[in-house]
Formats: sequence, structure tokens, C-alpha cells
Amino acid sequence: MCYPMFLSPAGKDYLWGGVRLKYEFGKQINLEPLAESWECSAHPDGPSIVVNGEHKGKTLIKVIAEHPEYLGSKTNPKDGFPILIKFIDAAKDLSVQVHPDDDYARIYEHDRGKTEMWYVLDAEPGAELVYGFEHPVNEEILRIAVNNGDLAKHLHRVKVHKGDTFYIRAGTVHAIGAGLLIAEIQESSNLTYRVYDYDRVGPNGKKRELHFDKAVKVLNMEPVRDIRQRSRIVHHFPGCSREVICRCQYFEVEKVNCLECYEFTVRPESYQVVLCIEGNGSLGDMEFKKGQCILLPAGLGRQKIVGRNVILKVRS
Repeated sequence: MCYPMFLSPAGKDYLWGGVRLKYEFGKQINLEPLAESWECSAHPDGPSIVVNGEHKGKTLIKVIAEHPEYLGSKTNPKDGFPILIKFIDAAKDLSVQVHPDDDYARIYEHDRGKTEMWYVLDAEPGAELVYGFEHPVNEEILRIAVNNGDLAKHLHRVKVHKGDTFYIRAGTVHAIGAGLLIAEIQESSNLTYRVYDYDRVGPNGKKRELHFDKAVKVLNMEPVRDIRQRSRIVHHFPGCSREVICRCQYFEVEKVNCLECYEFTVRPESYQVVLCIEGNGSLGDMEFKKGQCILLPAGLGRQKIVGRNVILKVRS
């Protein structure tokens, strides 16, 4: 049976995390800190669980294995569920890192690469992130900087505000800064190469591992291009407004501000995912609230959301 599936997330207690996902987004996950909640995930490092209907209690991995048709015609079922959606609460700076692209990951890691996008849910005053390099660098320059602890002078830092969107192509050095709450949509991959981590010590009492030798093989070492926020076209309809905030070969993300109702169609080509980031509402006879995630299998047909809410709607 094809139906809208509410998902329960997997949690991650990385040392830089905070508590906002529990208290502001209702995540009942017994971890502290709670750095990430993997809302829609069929990745073995943290699969989501279906919490309603005939698939209740199954991991998303198992559901997709049993029903590959839920993915839609645009996705090869042999590749599994192609994306991963998460909330991130950065109480402290994340490591400076990079992700490989698909070609490198397939050859050397037997995995997907990781291109991602961030939608900023909230930002404390003065919050920043790292995006690319300020000027051209090379392996020698970076190795010396990492060893000396002064990598920051080579990094391009960006002031961040609520509502900003950033597209991080694989190969781009980046880091989420302290004080940011983010929704991330990415390829379904957990490949991260740490370039620098402020000499922080992990739960085992040792400095967290760096992956410098791997990182320099995939880093784009050219200076960052202009990444200022572009004006986005907002389309207004009776009861809602809509804007596409990211479109790439892996996913399309649309922000929908629902004032009364929003109707849309889930076509046979692709599944869709609804992530509520503000307010509450209902989808058919099912009620949802801020922080909840719903998977709509491909071909589900006409759907209607009612209420006052803001959602991110994702599809391949």
C-alpha cells in the first residue's frame, strides 16, 4: 500500500552539538548533546523509522528494499534511496572539512560522494560559516597551516542570517559555525574528510582523526566565487507562496509558506519529502507539527496541506 509515511529520526551526539533540537523541534532522542537528527535517511549509519501504517516499525532501508517503486522512475532502485535530510544544531564550530565527489567516492570509498545544501533555520548574531578559500592554495600551504594551527587565514568566512541558503558542491572546503541551526539536504553519504578540528579531543581522550591526505586529493583549491545570496522568485497562490531555493542534479528543494492550504501532486517520476520547519498543519487526515518529516512515495497523486506552516519540500 502506498501512503504518506511519517518518519522518526536517528540522532547523533557529536561533541559540537547542542540541545535546541530537543527543546525547539521536539526530538525525543536520549542523547546529549544532540548535534544532528537524520530525518529522512536510508543510510546504514542512521536509518529513519516509519511510525505509521502498514510499514510501522520498519527502517526506511527495509521499506525501500521491499518497495523500490516508491522511489519513482527517475531513481535507479539498485542505488537505493538517494538523499539524506537532517537537522543540525551547531552549539560549537564544526570541523573544517570537505566531501569527495561521486567519481572519487565510487573508486576509492565504494560509496556515493556528497554534495549538499543548507537552509539556515536560525542564526545567532554574528554567526558565520566557512565556504571555500580566500585565495589560491596548494597542498604544501595547507599542510603547513594545519600543522601550525593557522588555517583560518586561508578560509573564506561568511556572515549568516536566518533564511539564507548555501549550495556546497563536493570538493568545497566548508564548516558550519557556532550558533547556527540548519536543515541540510544532501546525497545519501556519510563521507567526510576532516582538514582541521581545532585540536579537539574526542570521547576516547584522543584528538579527533584528521584526513588531510585524502582531503587534498578532492579539494577545490581555487578561491571561492561570489556566493552572495541571489534574489529568489516567490510565486504567490491562493493560500500559499512557493519558491525554489535549490535545484541541482541530485535534488530540488522548494520552500512553501502555507497560510491556509497548499495542493500539489506527487507524480510517478519521483518521491517527495515534506519537512515542517515552522508551524503545524495536516496532510489529509494526518496532523503534523514543526520538526516532523513525511515521505510521500512516487505516484501518490494529489495531496493537500492545510494550516499555517512553512515546509521544505524535496524531490529528486
